[in-house]
Amino acid sequence: MTTAGVVPSGVTPGDRAVVELLALSGRALPMLREWVAGEPDCGVARALLTLATGDRLDDAVLKEQLVIAHRDARAAGERQASLAYGVFLHTHRQYRLTADHLVAHFARWPADELAGLMLGAFAACGDAAYRAHGDELVERQAALAGPESWPWTSWLASTRAEQGRVREAHELAERALELYPRSGVAAHALAHAEHELGAGRVCVEFLDRWLAADPQAVQLRHLSWHAALQSIACGDFPDARRRADAALPRADVGMRAATNWRLLLVGQTPAGRSDPGLVRELLAAPGGMAEVFHTFNLALALAVEAATEDLQALARRAAADERPDYRDVLAPVVRALAQITAGRPRAAADLLNGLGEKAERIGGVRVEREIIQDTLARALVDAGDHTRAADLLRHRTTTRHHHTYEDLLLTTTAPATATGTR
Repeated sequence: MTTAGVVPSGVTPGDRAVVELLALSGRALPMLREWVAGEPDCGVARALLTLATGDRLDDAVLKEQLVIAHRDARAAGERQASLAYGVFLHTHRQYRLTADHLVAHFARWPADELAGLMLGAFAACGDAAYRAHGDELVERQAALAGPESWPWTSWLASTRAEQGRVREAHELAERALELYPRSGVAAHALAHAEHELGAGRVCVEFLDRWLAADPQAVQLRHLSWHAALQSIACGDFPDARRRADAALPRADVGMRAATNWRLLLVGQTPAGRSDPGLVRELLAAPGGMAEVFHTFNLALALAVEAATEDLQALARRAAADERPDYRDVLAPVVRALAQITAGRPRAAADLLNGLGEKAERIGGVRVEREIIQDTLARALVDAGDHTRAADLLRHRTTTRHHHTYEDLLLTTTAPATATGTR
């Protein structure tokens, strides 16, 4: 099978399914199902289908499918069995074990593209050492795969974007898209790089063209969110609201809240809001605070609604949590959001300023964590400390082509919080 360029005719359904899955294509899921139906004894096919659908399966079905997949994969060979076992660990959210397993897997089968589908486990560990180890692994495997491998070039572009090596990330993403224009990983890496560069309409137009060719792409909502952020960056707030309302369901609390809080920080009307009752239900549900970044997004949704009491209650829960990231990072961030919604920007600024580099432990990626810096800048301006706010954002206002958003963060006239009206 070749995965460089356009998939040639005559390849098997499995080959085509793998390419679509690596590309995060909207055609991946039906093609995986077709592959499993045509080769029900192929353990790798069943494992990959389970990897793609695991979040939607209940525990019993998930276990049943993975037991079958591993049994059949063992009959096919050691590599296939190793892949199936990796999928078992990943779908059960055993991210440290998944990462450790991938290190051993790549030692035996260098640059294995199917194993690359689970690279997110290193970041999902929530451990800086694991994340760094994952970055090093991507660099080594990409070097072994060579510059003609669009999947590894795409993954390396994503790594460079998250490391802040923006120009390199941009070049790698463009290289991967030249090799295979439908690489969803490369398109996503390009969106991250162009966010850091403030590309504005250029990025929006690229994302619109790219998504139009595959309206069912796995990353449809997320890339639409990136387009909305670029519209915010260049001051096209109606377009940002339109994109959020068109692409993000009300139940998609995280990206909707991240969009709306940015709009509110610069005094703009938000897009359609999330139901605060739903947010409370999500927090109260089993596993509602299982992941720190997910909980942070729910806090943003409460901030959009100016739900000060809810934020204070959430901050108390986080402060009482035994997990350091919740106690030491999430709790002060949520307290700061509560202070802003209560009209106390100085207190909010003191809380956020005290975090320093610990803010990275909130999870997510650079573009997602940036909203903490946005909030600090707004709080500083509202507290009358314009000079510190300007210093905080100088690297953005001097390096980004479009930075209307940052300029508005530094104005003294924009209201900083929601009014509570719907």
